[in-house]
Amino acid sequence: MERTLSIIKPDGVKRNLIGKIVGLFEENQLKVAAMNMKYLSKREAEGFYAVHSERPFFGELVEYMTSGPVLVMALEGENAVSKNRELMGATNPAEAAPGTIRALYGVDIGTNTVHGSDSLENAKIEVDYFFPQTSVY
Repeated sequence: MERTLSIIKPDGVKRNLIGKIVGLFEENQLKVAAMNMKYLSKREAEGFYAVHSERPFFGELVEYMTSGPVLVMALEGENAVSKNRELMGATNPAEAAPGTIRALYGVDIGTNTVHGSDSLENAKIEVDYFFPQTSVY
């Protein structure tokens, strides 16, 4: 049993896609173990995306992630990290496989509707960042 982090980004929340996206997770045997709708502060977004702080898109990413509410979830299931990555699709929605979240709902590479942990190690770090009280491994 693994846990991974998923975030429905501001564009997904604004476009009322929460139910559709959570439904895809549940249909694919990923259980929502914890969930929190929140506005990320600039400090939270900068801390969460610190790995990208030297990248040219960092400022835009932080601005976007603080532009509206997000839905942060800890997902649980067998091979949760890889299953979530597969369900999300490629970062660029134009390159995402048909039926994936980003192919269905992503607008562009910067407005791609969802975030998901990219490894088991990062999943633990990311789940702990938002849900320290529920991180049981």
